[in-house]
Amino acid sequence: MMYVPLGSSSLNVSRVCLGSMTWGLQNNQQDANAQIDYALAQGVNFIDTAEMYAIPPSEQTYGKTEAIIGNWLAANSSKRKDIVLASKIVGPGFSYIREGSSISGKTVKEAIDGSLMRLQTDYIDLYQLHWPNRMSPHFGNHWPNTKGFLKEDTAEEIEKMLDILQGLADSVKAGKIRYCGLSDDTSWGINQYLRLSEKYDLPRMVSIQNEFSLLHTKDWPYLIENCVRENIAYLPWSPLATGLLTGKYLNGARPEGSRWTFMQRKGLFRDTKNTNAAAQAYVDLAKHFDITPAQLALAWCDQVNGVTSTLIGATTMNQLEENISAFKTKLSKELIIEVNAILKQYPAPF
Repeated sequence: MMYVPLGSSSLNVSRVCLGSMTWGLQNNQQDANAQIDYALAQGVNFIDTAEMYAIPPSEQTYGKTEAIIGNWLAANSSKRKDIVLASKIVGPGFSYIREGSSISGKTVKEAIDGSLMRLQTDYIDLYQLHWPNRMSPHFGNHWPNTKGFLKEDTAEEIEKMLDILQGLADSVKAGKIRYCGLSDDTSWGINQYLRLSEKYDLPRMVSIQNEFSLLHTKDWPYLIENCVRENIAYLPWSPLATGLLTGKYLNGARPEGSRWTFMQRKGLFRDTKNTNAAAQAYVDLAKHFDITPAQLALAWCDQVNGVTSTLIGATTMNQLEENISAFKTKLSKELIIEVNAILKQYPAPF
């Protein structure tokens, strides 16, 4: 396993980050225990979760994933020091989470306390903002003139960011979190936080989690260059495009218990004619080069310049084993040329 610095922090993380969002709905405590044990045995030291999980989110499953991880930590307390544990505060919009309120200095501190209790730990290594208060051009909202985008008052948004940083600073000083990061944000968001941190001597954002895969490359090159130049770790989530790049949803298939059989908060917006055509092309390419589609998608993501650590998730041990093995897969120059041809044919399929 390779390890790399987490942006400007003092932490070194594995190139693989174990995602956990299925734990508490599709997976139970026993499943999660097995996944964590296996991942650690393979050298993974980075685990990501969020107060909102399990996914799809609901009032009934809110906080369950953190609680499952907390149970594992309680039973394996000696291993806590070997894990870089990341969690997130939910963005605005859920009535059952702090009445749907925006992220603020106050709610950050409330959320951290709740996460620490569920995780049964004294500190969180990386604490992230799940999405910004302003409308995020993510979750399929990246097309020109998307309704609502760029409508917020800039000065007001910056004031909110400052308030959030001050709340994070209090939590860092209290020893409750070590570092801070973003998720589902933009270059402008990154740079405003950096500017405010420098101006007011507040914690610096060290990472950003954004959706990135063979079907969704919009962060390359602009946002990723921003991350490299500013020493911000770039952490791709959904590198398998919610499973589409494995080929399991082709031709309308919906395997029992798979993610697409559950209600989706934003709908199946990734399920389009072009995404299916692109996925089929990648599946065929993987077969030609005698690797699995998942290995192709994950190995490709890992080799992109500027990527720090890629988030993976699995509902079965076979999937987890396959996913982690992908990071030992070397893609030939010939294969990369073929991938680039497909990317140019389907540059933004959803």
